[in-house]
Amino acid sequence: QVQLVESGGGLVQPGGSLRLSCAASGRFLSLGLMGWYRQAPGKQRELVATVTRGGTTNYADSVKDRFTISRDNAKNTVYLQMNSLKPEDTAVYYCNAAIFGFPTDYWGQGTQVTVSS
Repeated sequence: QVQLVESGGGLVQPGGSLRLSCAASGRFLSLGLMGWYRQAPGKQRELVATVTRGGTTNYADSVKDRFTISRDNAKNTVYLQMNSLKPEDTAVYYCNAAIFGFPTDYWGQGTQVTVSS
């Protein structure tokens, strides 16, 4: 199993930046695909970005050129650098990860990001 703990959320003004981190722990040899999702009030959870173990990334169109996902395999940690934040980025951000070679994925508890002046 995998436990995921997110950190780095908070309140930021439009145009500002935040960096989210998600540290994974548990009984596994290595992690496969890792990613960030978000859920705004009254909306469905949506993909923000994913990164493979080898570093291949994928982004939602709404965050391309503003957000950067990265990971440190040695630390079992995935990051999301968010720049040029907009009010519509306000949501609870969830970390997701799968154990390499297994189909089951795991979710963190979520961290609130609020973009407001």
